[in-house]
Amino acid sequence: MTDLKAGLASLYRRYNRREFVHPDPLEMVYGYSAPEDQEIAGLISACLAYGRVAQILVSVGRVLDLMGSGGSRGSPHEFLGRVTDRELRRTFRSFKHRFTTGSEVAALLIGIKRTIVEYGSLEELFAAGVKKSDDTVLPGLALFVERLRVGAGGPKACPSLLSSPTDGSACKRLNLYLRWMVRRDQVDPGPWHTVARSKLIVPLDTHMFRIARSLGLTRRRQANLRTAAEITQAFAQHSPRDPVRYDFCLTRLGINPALKELDLKRLDLSPT
Repeated sequence: MTDLKAGLASLYRRYNRREFVHPDPLEMVYGYSAPEDQEIAGLISACLAYGRVAQILVSVGRVLDLMGSGGSRGSPHEFLGRVTDRELRRTFRSFKHRFTTGSEVAALLIGIKRTIVEYGSLEELFAAGVKKSDDTVLPGLALFVERLRVGAGGPKACPSLLSSPTDGSACKRLNLYLRWMVRRDQVDPGPWHTVARSKLIVPLDTHMFRIARSLGLTRRRQANLRTAAEITQAFAQHSPRDPVRYDFCLTRLGINPALKELDLKRLDLSPT
């Protein structure tokens, strides 16, 4: 266990740096400095983060461009504050990202807009669902998705964009969003301040699932929410206040072509 903890710490020091972020939808959030813009841009980026990363960046960029003025990216928060629901549907009617339609994106933005009017911010909505006694962010995430869906038009709104723990989903993309919003270091911008890092859940993608199994952090065979929670608990043994801190640097091994030749053994991360 000591060797694994040291190896994870070494990996974090080497690769948890902004120079290794590209290509990643997180980089789309870096274009904004105001928390109210970062949380909106981040949610759009995370919700569309499926498929080839090159296409993800193009699709997210197009959404953010359409939310700008005169072809340049303005403030997403200001845009949603002045646009009508009808204008949103018209603006995004020709948008398409794999099986996500423009009407779904418009519905998501309407849900965000209405949520901000009701709660003041996406952070305040999320915080309303998290109690001090909760071990994880999952209760807050359930409320977050429920309210966004209601604002977007109903419980079945945005089927390709909003998943919930109550659906049995691993909620990979929304847990990724929460990592971006809650953690703050060289990679994660962390504009939120009301949610504890210790409650985060690992965003379980195929790279993390493969690596976690190879490290003996889980024996489970399905990349579901229970597996994500188990892996998070294993990381918490090494970093109880910030169990998700290793997510970015570990998944770089599977995502970044420049790091593909660096395997777990070379990084002294083989389990003992």
